Amino acid sequence: MPMVRLKDIAQLVGVSVMTVSKALRNEPDVSVATKAKIKKLAQDMGYVPDSSAQGLRTKTTKLFGLLIPSTTNPIYARIVFAIEERAYELGYDLLIAHTLNQSEREDASLRRLLSRRVDGLFITPVYRFEAEARIYQEIAARKTPTVLLGPPAPFCKNFPAIEIEELVASYNVTKHLLGLGHKRIAYFTGPPAAPWAHERFEGYRRALRETGIEVDDKLVFQSGNTLEDGTKAALQMLNEGCRPTAVQTVSDLVAIGCAETLLSQGIRIPEDISLAGFGNVLTAEFYRVPLTTVRQPKFRLGVAAVETMMSLIRGESIQLKRLPAELEIRRSSAPPKP
Repeated sequence: MPMVRLKDIAQLVGVSVMTVSKALRNEPDVSVATKAKIKKLAQDMGYVPDSSAQGLRTKTTKLFGLLIPSTTNPIYARIVFAIEERAYELGYDLLIAHTLNQSEREDASLRRLLSRRVDGLFITPVYRFEAEARIYQEIAARKTPTVLLGPPAPFCKNFPAIEIEELVASYNVTKHLLGLGHKRIAYFTGPPAAPWAHERFEGYRRALRETGIEVDDKLVFQSGNTLEDGTKAALQMLNEGCRPTAVQTVSDLVAIGCAETLLSQGIRIPEDISLAGFGNVLTAEFYRVPLTTVRQPKFRLGVAAVETMMSLIRGESIQLKRLPAELEIRRSSAPPKP
């Protein structure tokens, strides 16, 4: 079916193309009757405005680029939903790409989004140890408004970041377990290059030290951020026989992976070992042992990201604050066996 043009509508109404264009943009210098006639005809004919042509006129594309590790990670579902909702209300569309936590894919995806002349970028960075990353220098040189979803690292420190109180939230989880009477609390750490993982581990360390307990390296296990990582770390913990009374993990997915391993070995939660996660993904609440965790304000993070983006686009100064994250106590944590 051929595309309906402004010219086609103009011929049928008997007005100029300029009048049709003004009527569809709701400009005041077209009579109410003519405007109504043009809009009705445009709707009946299935007219869709050419956004690329509009973009050439206005120097904007009304597109945002969004780059996240993967939509299979449930943490991002609510954040993406919030960003898309607010963007939609503001008249923007969203182009979404995944990095799969690979820096080469991040580079390629960002260049593709930049080639589409997006009006702004939302990025969950692929964290790396290097102090610089060329693609982030390119974004800064192009002056593309950019908001980070997560804490900044040295290579992306010049961009505004939407964060939560990672350290305080993790500290509160450890304090909760200590308050129940646990003294041997194992910790499953996150990806070594991720600042949020360091902050969560630091919260755990700080709570232990305040209580006069030194961190025992034998109780700290390197994991990542997936179910499989939690399973592996739990198997390692069981094989090493370090016998903690509680396990605190860097994320809910790691906690659930750990829980599956413990339960399959006949270890009861929380009767034998208490367990706590971080994030409050939907599965955490409805897992067979509902998980004590941190309620990450995912929807509010997404809304705050769009508000920050609009401030950048308008050239306003940005007041960033970290969002609080509350402890959610469920059945997976209880006092240790006497």
